Amino acid sequence: MTVRLPDEHGRLRTYEPRTELLAPTPGAPLVSRTVFSAAHVVADPYADTTPDAPAAVDWDATLAFRRHLWSHGLGVAEAMDTAQRGMGLDWAGAAELIRRSAAEAKAVGGRIACGVGTDQIASGTLAEVRAAYEEQLALVEESGAQAILMASRALAAAAQSPDDYLEVYGHLLRQAAEPVILHWLGPMFDPALEGYWGSADLDAATGTFLEVVAAHPDKVDGVKISLLDARREVDLRRRLPHGVRCYTGDDFHYPELIAGDEQGFSHALLGIFDPLGPLAAEAVRVLDTGNTEGFRALLDPTVELSRHLFQAPTRFYKTGVVFLAWLAGHQNHFAMVGGLQSARSLPHFARAYELADGLGLFPDPKLAEERMRTLLHLYGVTP
Repeated sequence: MTVRLPDEHGRLRTYEPRTELLAPTPGAPLVSRTVFSAAHVVADPYADTTPDAPAAVDWDATLAFRRHLWSHGLGVAEAMDTAQRGMGLDWAGAAELIRRSAAEAKAVGGRIACGVGTDQIASGTLAEVRAAYEEQLALVEESGAQAILMASRALAAAAQSPDDYLEVYGHLLRQAAEPVILHWLGPMFDPALEGYWGSADLDAATGTFLEVVAAHPDKVDGVKISLLDARREVDLRRRLPHGVRCYTGDDFHYPELIAGDEQGFSHALLGIFDPLGPLAAEAVRVLDTGNTEGFRALLDPTVELSRHLFQAPTRFYKTGVVFLAWLAGHQNHFAMVGGLQSARSLPHFARAYELADGLGLFPDPKLAEERMRTLLHLYGVTP
């Protein structure tokens, strides 16, 4: 059987899907790298809602997906931008997500870290931004999860200089109960974060970021870098204080950054590991044996899919992630909070399906094919 898929010019081409059933199984715990997958949320498709209304979440399906990631040895990075934080999921929804996921992690023994931001306010003074961070930090710590201090749109708008970032982050790190992960999200993921750390010059911004870390190395477990710039990440990780990890958030260059070089390597906190979970875990287990070539052989072929999902406008990568979760059978519908299922085109979905199928990401390729055909039919593509 073949499927007719539209290309980027709207022309239909023929694709022959895989047919073999795939059954990835859990393996030994990951050893050589600490690996988090940022996880998406599953919308409630029966909720009578609108794109600008509070998110309606299918909690059972959302938590089931987290159990899927934990079963393969991955940690879950919760309530991050992959969960549509600030793009359909407000603070009230994120708080509930954190509580539920942290409780589930405790029940199954899964590793979890949760995003701490300021999205309960749209804007404010530095004091108000700090208070918003404090409220979220308290909730995450009370839940028993590790905190990830996320970049803040409100802080980007309120800060007048690098010193403002040093003051706000220094205050938060001094009061954090346990070491946190600092998250630097670039403007390609969120345009409102342009000039974060007090400068649009990335060299100057990096200097301020490292100054925050150097002043509180005992309170920083690691830093998550999402700039899609491998050279800059390598340079930054070499300048980190001893014992502070670098978690790559680079969805374009992750195999080489995780593999590392003679001077070090990156751990991982990646949105692309949402659809790649079992394969990514298998690759890291190969790396655990010291087989870097085998690791790269498994993970390098996934980069084309990742670059496709994260193509500009990069912030809409969540649509492709949820689309693949639907095709893979992790949820029974392709609806998203905020109506974000409309954020990518049919040719984009078609190419994502083709690349994911070619990688063997679908446990049941026939189900994925049937669902792809359903989508094509809805768009008017006839067999």
